[in-house]
Amino acid sequence: MTENTQQQPAANPELPTQYAPAEVEGKLYERWVERGYFEADENSDKPPYTIVIPPPNVTGSLHLGHAFEHTLIDALTRRKRMQGYETLWQPGMDHAGIATQNVVERELAKEGKSRHDLGREAFVERVWQWKAESGGQISGQMKRLGDGVDWSRERFTMDEGLSQSVQTIFKKLYDDELIYRAERIINWCPRCLTAISDIEVEYQDDDGELVSIRYGEGDASIVVATTRAETMLGDTAVAVHPDDERYKHMVGTEIELPLTGRRIPVVADEHVDPEFGTGAVKVTPAHDPNDFEIGQRHGLPNLAVMDERAVITAHGPFQGLDRLEARSAIVAALRAEGRIVSEKRPYVHSVGHCSRCKTTIEPRLSMQWWVKVGPLAKAAGDAVRDGKVKIHPQEMEKRYFDWVDNLHDWCISRQLWWGHRIPVWYGPNGEIVCVGPDEQPPTGEGWHQDTDVLDTWFSSGLWPFSTLGWPERTDSLAKFYPNSVLVTGYDILFFWVARMMMFGLYAMDGTPPFHTIALHGMVRDQFGKKMSKSFGNAVNPLDWMDEYGSDAVRFTLANGANPGVDVPIGEDWVKASRNFANKIWNATRFALMNGATVEGPLPDPSEMSATDRWILSRLNKTVTEVDAFYDDYQFAKLADALYHFAWDEVFDWYVELSKTTFFAGGEGARVSGRVLGEVLDVTLRLLHPVVPFVTETLWTTLTGKESVVIADWPKDSGFRDDTAEREIELVQQVVTEVRRFRSDQGLQPGQKVPARLDLAGTALAPHEAAIRQLLRLQPEGEGFSATASLPVAGATVALDLSGTIDVAAERKRLAKDLAAAEKEKAQANGKLGNEAFLAKAPDNVVEKIRTRLAKADEDIARIQAQLERLPQA
Repeated sequence: MTENTQQQPAANPELPTQYAPAEVEGKLYERWVERGYFEADENSDKPPYTIVIPPPNVTGSLHLGHAFEHTLIDALTRRKRMQGYETLWQPGMDHAGIATQNVVERELAKEGKSRHDLGREAFVERVWQWKAESGGQISGQMKRLGDGVDWSRERFTMDEGLSQSVQTIFKKLYDDELIYRAERIINWCPRCLTAISDIEVEYQDDDGELVSIRYGEGDASIVVATTRAETMLGDTAVAVHPDDERYKHMVGTEIELPLTGRRIPVVADEHVDPEFGTGAVKVTPAHDPNDFEIGQRHGLPNLAVMDERAVITAHGPFQGLDRLEARSAIVAALRAEGRIVSEKRPYVHSVGHCSRCKTTIEPRLSMQWWVKVGPLAKAAGDAVRDGKVKIHPQEMEKRYFDWVDNLHDWCISRQLWWGHRIPVWYGPNGEIVCVGPDEQPPTGEGWHQDTDVLDTWFSSGLWPFSTLGWPERTDSLAKFYPNSVLVTGYDILFFWVARMMMFGLYAMDGTPPFHTIALHGMVRDQFGKKMSKSFGNAVNPLDWMDEYGSDAVRFTLANGANPGVDVPIGEDWVKASRNFANKIWNATRFALMNGATVEGPLPDPSEMSATDRWILSRLNKTVTEVDAFYDDYQFAKLADALYHFAWDEVFDWYVELSKTTFFAGGEGARVSGRVLGEVLDVTLRLLHPVVPFVTETLWTTLTGKESVVIADWPKDSGFRDDTAEREIELVQQVVTEVRRFRSDQGLQPGQKVPARLDLAGTALAPHEAAIRQLLRLQPEGEGFSATASLPVAGATVALDLSGTIDVAAERKRLAKDLAAAEKEKAQANGKLGNEAFLAKAPDNVVEKIRTRLAKADEDIARIQAQLERLPQA
């Protein structure tokens, strides 16, 4: 009684006795791709649904984070495809400038060469060769997971079309004076020899030193503290707060800078915190971002004292030393002059490191290209404020606004060879020409192109529209832009999402790149710790796929996906999902062997049993519930709803309750067989977006149709039968209560017990055969003597346990358990009644004792009830 597609005659219902994922997954995926199920047609009349893949690095391989994100996107796109949308999941990879260049440079190093030995053109050619031979491993791994992407549209951020997009928007921004070149402080990696973005800086607590140094002499001296003593060689001022009475007399004077022979001014600046340290700070404008801003406000010179490899360049005894060598040497020299006031080691503080090579980042004054983000960031913020773009979950909006409303200009140049080269030429007389994609660069003696390349995030910021053919006004761009939703981690909300918002609104005339931003958390281990090779808890999802199947990995990940919240995962949970896949397989196999079918129309409800009407009513409610969870990106809730409906209601209750009907045969079995076929058909379609492989195999076997990938998504027909639902709830109460009693008495699940069921006058009467079947209850027979009577759900179940248990031994065991529970209660009461203990004990300890007391009370009540139910010995 759900809306369904017209059914075809069923195929051969025979299935292997066990589900073997490795034998079917690869073949199924190849078939899906060959038949073009995932290809999107820009000329279709269907409504569009578009998601772009967050492009993985070309150097990367599939990790659990990818598997998690791809599972969510695949579930969304598979459902929309089944709902009749022209669905595009856009695949592609990022050229990953620094990471890829590092990989190829390491290969060259093995040959005893550097990129400079090859020269720029030959090196770039070598990188393209590496990509062709070794890059993009993740594409094959995505296929293992079952990603339903349109492979015919796969893009690469350095392909010809996307390179044209990059050059076009650079030229447009340049002409609109939103790109400029200036000398600013940037994050510099002395190992990679390039500026790097904020996202490529990893902060960690390092053991360093805090050295307090006296500048000047006598009353005209100031003490400053630093963790980077080597930078003092580049100091051009000391700053104090303008309201700090201690230093007011010194503002505007000059003091001697030790070891250098230079004198530097004392300036007043509100940036200085008078409560921190001595209230005075050294100012090194060329080597610290905050100092640079102070220097700009006071017109201080920018004195660089380190080169690109962080080697000291300042003339004197420290010239040629590495920064760390210089640090020790400078402190020793200051100590010798009596300039050191105090030294603290170790001094733990947060230090930025290059995410690629782990080298300590050096703030460095450098001439770079910048995007003026002010107007772009404002548009990105307004798009969310005005409701054009929704962020899910909504509480993440504040983090988004905190970022875009305070965004600094973006350094987009990188000192690399691999990447989009900046399309700017310099002439012999200081000319600067920015060249668009359809323009010829200037030629002649003295003209040369900028040697830097663009930040990788610059090209990936164009991803939602560049992949569709922009700047050309293609049919794909008209059909699939803006994207429907972006699914990505909250950790790159600022770095990637904000850039796509800025560029999309700018390039596409105020149309944002997507309607919704659905943010998910990070995958962690089962204890909530970050996964890392160094921690020894990193997991290769391919290993789990090999062991348990891709569906098991996908279901586990979806089942933990609460919006914006980190996702713990452990192997035991994947095993449980494997068991779920096996349960689906075994239950469907049993159903097919016992008459489940989709042939013909559903019988009229008047012909159905209450059990049939109950499961159809619950089925429709589940369809509605799952749809609501999908629309709210509540993947954990929809996975949980599907799990409990399929396992508990369909397989554990409906199938079991219907066994007596199937075994009896006749018209009732025919009706229930058709109902069971309907329930399995719809349930497998509901499950398919999350567990595509096992559902494809079972659904095509059940229905005889081509593929569940292109089947219709189930709809709620509106059928409800609350009376049948209440009736089956009573059956469940009886079965659950008697099962609990049997377990308490130590009976084995399969052990048969004589019983009398008094069901007269209740809705349970028609279900007596099913109740007896489920509870292993035999007819009472001659000599029946009720030793226990259970009133439940308006009925009475009388059991004869004589001969089934050793009553005396059971009573002795329960008496021992009761004594232990009463002892536990007495101990807990003793502590909770002790005022001295309560005054000293932490709240969490007291709460644990209260929990123990409550548990002891529950155990005492349960054991006493069991003792009362035991027959007299």
